[in-house]
Amino acid sequence: MRRNLFWKLALTFFGLPLGVLLTVDFFAERALRQDYERATFTQLATITRFAQMGLPQFPSTPSSSSAQPEQTTDARVNDARVNDVRTWAAQVGQSGARVTVIAANGQVLADSESDISTMENHADRPEFRQALANGSGRSVRHSVTLKRDLLYYAVRQDIPGGPPVVLRFALSLEDADAAVASFRRTLWPALFVILLVAGVASLLVSRSVADRVERLREFSRRVAEGDFRPLSGDGSGDALEALGAALNQTAARMDRTIRTLTEERNMSAAILGSMVEGVAVVNGLERLVFANQGFAGILELDVPPKSGSALVEVVRQTELIEAVRQVLAGQSRVEAEIVTGTLRQHFFAATVAAVRAGETSGAVVVLHDITELRKLERVRRDFVANVSHEFKTPLTAIQGFSETLLSGAIDDPQNRERFLGIILEHSRRLARLTDDLLKLSQMDADRLEVEIRGVSVAELIDSCIETAQHRAAEKDLQVTADFPAELPNIAGDRRRLAEVLQNLLDNAIQYTLAGGRIMVDAALRGTDVIFTVSDTGIGIPKVDQSRIFERFYRVDAARSREAGGTGLGLAIAKHLVEVHGGRIWVDSEIGQGSKFHFSVPVFDRERVVSRIAATGTTGNRGANTSRQPL
Repeated sequence: MRRNLFWKLALTFFGLPLGVLLTVDFFAERALRQDYERATFTQLATITRFAQMGLPQFPSTPSSSSAQPEQTTDARVNDARVNDVRTWAAQVGQSGARVTVIAANGQVLADSESDISTMENHADRPEFRQALANGSGRSVRHSVTLKRDLLYYAVRQDIPGGPPVVLRFALSLEDADAAVASFRRTLWPALFVILLVAGVASLLVSRSVADRVERLREFSRRVAEGDFRPLSGDGSGDALEALGAALNQTAARMDRTIRTLTEERNMSAAILGSMVEGVAVVNGLERLVFANQGFAGILELDVPPKSGSALVEVVRQTELIEAVRQVLAGQSRVEAEIVTGTLRQHFFAATVAAVRAGETSGAVVVLHDITELRKLERVRRDFVANVSHEFKTPLTAIQGFSETLLSGAIDDPQNRERFLGIILEHSRRLARLTDDLLKLSQMDADRLEVEIRGVSVAELIDSCIETAQHRAAEKDLQVTADFPAELPNIAGDRRRLAEVLQNLLDNAIQYTLAGGRIMVDAALRGTDVIFTVSDTGIGIPKVDQSRIFERFYRVDAARSREAGGTGLGLAIAKHLVEVHGGRIWVDSEIGQGSKFHFSVPVFDRERVVSRIAATGTTGNRGANTSRQPL
């Protein structure tokens, strides 16, 4: 490679001397002519400025041979001025430049070297048109009048009270031709000697140049392979060293750019990889280009699919595959819903959008988990159905027994009292259901008022157990309490917290068989007091434990209705506990009983006062705190 480069350099310097001579001759002649023209135009501009200093007064209108016999005094003055202009042109022409005065209509008024009667109209001359339009004009052309090449310089001269005139000055190009011929006679021998010496010197330099070019080529190869180590300089200070420095700068910029792109790619991959939503990119051949961990988890894959995997081999949901194909076929955006899992189904909203970069097209798939949304929709549907059912049963009973009484049973004292008792019981059930629904409505609308005070744990538990003792005794159940005496007061509304605890006790009594045992205990954990209501009842299946706090949800619907329950007690309890800044949960096994737990924050006077002063509320959802003394 280096030897070939050496011979190419040698042939370059020795094989083209004649071409160089011709090229230099051409451009030298051209440069000389251009320099001569520039100098001549400069000379003409100087002559013009001096000539304008002695410019006579111009006639208001051009003189004409067709004037009327009776000339006025103004006409005679006008002719005198024309003669003055012609005399001035002749005097300026003695400087060696040709002077021509041209009227605005192109008529020649005066010329220092020709008879104006033999000269044609100059309206089409380029320098004349430029001068009228721009104030000055120039051109190099062949003179029709003098039959030789001239350089023309024209300026517009404005005449007060009349149209402007153009003053045109010209010099011949004959001196330029003589100068070029003399330069050529000197240039050719000198150039030949110079090229011969330069050619010999180039042979001595070509080997060094070939070595340095080879080093640059090797450096370029290393950069292409990712090796950005800089090229060391040779201290010559010539163009090749400058090229090497430029290549070093380019390599450094490429290194920084690649590092930046790598960091951005890694950051994008980290962001996409940490997203809960599943994200995948599919190319036009229906093959995966990228898929994050969320996408693999949604499709129940152990690891994200490899780049290049076929979409149909990874995705089993036909709706998703069809949506991708629609986008690849030309649609900009397609939305679908897919379902994964069998025992525990998960719902995902799939959004497939087109991606086009130049001639490359593909699709981006985003899977968003809407399982919770579907769950809420199911709860809403169940709520509407349950409310309708809960109202329908007592209303039907009330309506039926009322119609029976009106049909004649009112005259039967024995049945009348029984029927009226049934109507009264169902009316009370409707009232309880209505009260619970109103209470839930207030909670949902954030209109439930609570008075945050310091509440004694012992007083709260004792009062609730005392209330539950009567029902427990009817079923031969034992209700006990166990909690430390030194427990601190809790921050809450005593009436609302008693409602929560009483509801849990009622549920325990309802679902515990005769002879069973119910126990209430409390313990301090951190900044919360944990209440626990335990029973030896029938227990709650695992599958139902996540739903028992939903409205109208019953594990044993028939038994709940027989006991007069509305199915809203645990839902209300959950709301009330959350209003106080706590939480409620359950631990239960079938046949082993249940344990309901709920937490309430310990009373802190400063914290409660600061909350009320700052917001007027406890800061918990669904509660308006009255500003009564604490």
